[in-house]
Amino acid sequence: MAQVNGAVASGLPHDWRSGRFVGRAATADGPIPLLVIAGEAFDMSAVAPTLSMLVEAGDLSGAGGRSLGALDAAGLELLSPVDLQCVKACGVTFAVSAIERVIEERARGDWSAAAAIRERLEARVGGSIRSVVPGTAEAAALKSALIEDGLWSQYLEVAIGPDAEVFTKAPVLATVGPDAEIGIRSDSSWNNPEPEVALLVNSRGEAIGATLGNDVNLRDFEGRSALLLGKAKDNNASCSLGPLVRLFDDTFTIDDVRHAEVRLNIQGEDGYVLDGVSNMAEISRDPLDLVRQTLSEHQYPDGFVLFLGTLFAPVQDRDDVGRGFTHKIGDRVTIESERLGRLTNRVVTSKDAAPWTDGIGALFRNLVRRGLLSTGK
Repeated sequence: MAQVNGAVASGLPHDWRSGRFVGRAATADGPIPLLVIAGEAFDMSAVAPTLSMLVEAGDLSGAGGRSLGALDAAGLELLSPVDLQCVKACGVTFAVSAIERVIEERARGDWSAAAAIRERLEARVGGSIRSVVPGTAEAAALKSALIEDGLWSQYLEVAIGPDAEVFTKAPVLATVGPDAEIGIRSDSSWNNPEPEVALLVNSRGEAIGATLGNDVNLRDFEGRSALLLGKAKDNNASCSLGPLVRLFDDTFTIDDVRHAEVRLNIQGEDGYVLDGVSNMAEISRDPLDLVRQTLSEHQYPDGFVLFLGTLFAPVQDRDDVGRGFTHKIGDRVTIESERLGRLTNRVVTSKDAAPWTDGIGALFRNLVRRGLLSTGK
């Protein structure tokens, strides 16, 4: 990965000078939509004051933008690369994560019971759930067998049934970007990062690019009840994206997403280190099918970003034998993929993370003050 100089501390892909990217950057006056073409950064705020408006306009050639020079010399501070887009997420799209969700449910959020349940489930359904295609006759037969064995779960329904799990991860403008603090609830004792690829989709349902994300999960909350999904998923600073959205073109396509390798590294202040690698080729549902299901009976006039799910459910013991993994304050979480770059965040509690204070109203007031948005429009 190349490291960008100046205030941008997140890594970009090795071939970032030949790719095309969109994102957002902070300035003294306010956020700007950013376009990067062949290594050159453009402030596009005079063309479209928000990233969503830039994407919806459809012209990503850089015309009308103000050149900021080479990205590695521009001294930019990158923000989360989305603004007015809805933040959606898919869960249980990998076999391993499906098994881990069932473990959470059966353990009722109690980490001490997880190891024994994991061993039984892996022995019974590990191979079959990895090979079955969701929504097929074979999946229905597996469902019947698991019901007879008393092993059926609502998580297996979305893992191998016809309908994917799609939920709203965070409010508009609530995501954080590279090098920001990322939050877990202060009353959670069993949680983990969820390193994922996320697609940027416009209002017409077209996936136009991809980025990295951390869809933080609280295993104890969701394990106690699936109805606690909102508390497990949507908390202050609990969703990070970045560093930039790589646009699809002749050099980077949806097939690169389908075969992307995603790496995870966690470094704790206690000396704990966890490394992992996952391959998007193991996903149970095609990324574009997940986009289709998200759009099946809903419209997104400002577009949306869609987390595609994670293979990671860390089980490497951290403290007690059999306890598996949970975050500690100060953990440094790095998610990396060759064509998308590197996203790093430091873990704090959601109470201690920087409060979310600038919502949609604040953004539009800022744009009006800067003359980028007329009150008459």
